[in-house]
Amino acid sequence: MPGPALEMEPVEPQSVKKLSFKSLKRALDLFSPIHGHFAPPDPESDCICRLTVCELDLKMHVEYGGVRNLSSQPASQVNPAPQDQGHQASTPSDMLALPGIKAFTFTRRNEEGMQRNEVRPCHDPLALFYSGIEDSRDTQKGGSQTALVVGPSLQPKGLNDAGLPSKSTAGIVASVPVSSERNLPTSAIMERIPSKWPRPIWHPPWKNYRVISGHLGWVRSIAFDPSNTWFCTGSADRTIKIWDVGSGRLKLTLTGHIEQIRGLAVSNKHTYMFSAGDDKQVKCWDLEQNKVIRSYHGHLSGVYCLALHPTIDILLTGGRDSVCRAWDIRSKMQIHALSGHDNTVCSVFTRPTDPQVVTGSHDTTIKFWDLRYGNFGFCFWYHFVSHVNIFNINCSLLVGKTMVTLTHHKKSVRAMALHPTEHSFASASADNIKKFNLPRGEFLHNMLSQQKTIINAMAVNEEGVMATAGDNGSLWFWDWKSGHNFQQAQTIVQPGSLDSEAGIYALSYDLTGSRLVTCEADKTIKMWKEDENATPESHPLNFKPPKDLRRF
Repeated sequence: MPGPALEMEPVEPQSVKKLSFKSLKRALDLFSPIHGHFAPPDPESDCICRLTVCELDLKMHVEYGGVRNLSSQPASQVNPAPQDQGHQASTPSDMLALPGIKAFTFTRRNEEGMQRNEVRPCHDPLALFYSGIEDSRDTQKGGSQTALVVGPSLQPKGLNDAGLPSKSTAGIVASVPVSSERNLPTSAIMERIPSKWPRPIWHPPWKNYRVISGHLGWVRSIAFDPSNTWFCTGSADRTIKIWDVGSGRLKLTLTGHIEQIRGLAVSNKHTYMFSAGDDKQVKCWDLEQNKVIRSYHGHLSGVYCLALHPTIDILLTGGRDSVCRAWDIRSKMQIHALSGHDNTVCSVFTRPTDPQVVTGSHDTTIKFWDLRYGNFGFCFWYHFVSHVNIFNINCSLLVGKTMVTLTHHKKSVRAMALHPTEHSFASASADNIKKFNLPRGEFLHNMLSQQKTIINAMAVNEEGVMATAGDNGSLWFWDWKSGHNFQQAQTIVQPGSLDSEAGIYALSYDLTGSRLVTCEADKTIKMWKEDENATPESHPLNFKPPKDLRRF
């Protein structure tokens, strides 16, 4: 059974006004004894406050001590007589700056306008600062003025007493009169350090001097003859046309592909020309008979790039199957299948020494390949033994080997260019143009500007002029050594074409490096050369070295 319920005392109802008065009384009882009194002093806060006041006073004295009291002086004191200035400038300092001791020069001006210098050595600059402030306060009461000059004095760059060029040297004390030159900004008194970035070489601008029409589709590839008398172009109209370099006239048209032709190369040891296209075919043309004599079968999709090894009879092709394949030219056998990319292999070049093969891909990487490892066939081994006299080839190694993988780019690496004389190369993508060292692949630097377009092709000549061509028809010229962009040209579409067809798909220098040929989306071929009338005065070099080295 529950116990009896307890009776609650009745609560007296109270109004809001009564409750407010109760709260007010409680607050007054709590705070009225100390009402109107200051808080007790805090020693730590007083110390911080004194330090802050002293620092502000020191800063004002150092920065504005020379001109703080000029407004209250008569004109005779502000601008003393010339002979006084000359006498003061000729007064040498009686103090020698010793190592480890900082010297400070005080310049005083008395009531008659005469100046008097005092040089004080001090091991503690802060103590000297405060002493200078106290001196200035004392002399201001008497009508005189003190200017505090701190640290090493600055001498103008010129000839010293020995007739040699002099620089501002720390530890030399000189009296500095009170003038506006004392309060120079930091940028004016700092010694300028020259930039370590190499200054670009002046190159004349390039101009378009010839437009060649003849193809019925986009012109996608180009290659020059080793004799520099003709060049060939491949197009989306499935034809290869051969043009005369000097006159630009059409010499020959070759047919055989059933899709657009993406890559061309001309051998410098044989009368062979090689072509590759979207029809998965790689063909070898005999230029003495003007017909196809070999076909290389193995790619599973379109072939986008093609290169010839400079010293041995090897052909390299890359395509949409993400594999770079190496072929023996004579036997038509596949020597290597350099697999490792995750997307289309769209650019390749070769070198006589390691790394002998360098590929760029849409997976944003660049790979160096070692040709010593691969799937060697017997015919290939016999060919090398009998002709090139290479021995001890291990036929048991079956797969290609990646030496280095460069992951600096963020977008597809659609174009690469090997420098003809230096051990370096450049690669281009939509984010940046980067330069790398060979053979290890060390990153050197980015080009100093961004083309901000998809770069389809690039080339560099022996004079160090690199040209890059974009999807929007932009043709930029760069100085190879410094990465300076000295010209930004824009192609003009031929009459009857759309403005959207102002794209450049391929370009190449001739063997002399004095002509540049571009293959464009308006079905034309344009030839460029340097402007003979340009001079450094008419086209000055507008170069500003970068402040930092951007790596990505």
